[in-house]
Amino acid sequence: HVQLVESGGGSVQRGGSLRLSCTISGYTYGSCMARFRQIPGQKREAVATIDTDGMATYRDSVKGRFTISRDNAKDTVYLQMNSLKPEDTAMYTCARGPRPRNGVCYLEPGPYNFWGQGTQVTVS
Repeated sequence: HVQLVESGGGSVQRGGSLRLSCTISGYTYGSCMARFRQIPGQKREAVATIDTDGMATYRDSVKGRFTISRDNAKDTVYLQMNSLKPEDTAMYTCARGPRPRNGVCYLEPGPYNFWGQGTQVTVS
């Protein structure tokens, strides 16, 4: 039984930092892990993905500000968010997906089959 338990998030002023954590129970080796975010009324979008080997991808708007990392021994994925902007305000959710396709983790939410409960990030 796979469960994703999230922590972190909260409210911060522009330019501040937050770190999100996602701890996964269940077998995760080989799986892509991802962070998505969603604003009410808009589509869920991928923020960052990471594979078992630590290969990460980011959406353009967060490159240079966000860093996703993975501790396989602890089955935990982290998203360090720096230089936060008001447009980063959203519900952030971690997800576990299948193995990478052609070496790249999926950026669409569809292939991800296990999801955390989500955590709100608000930047003012």
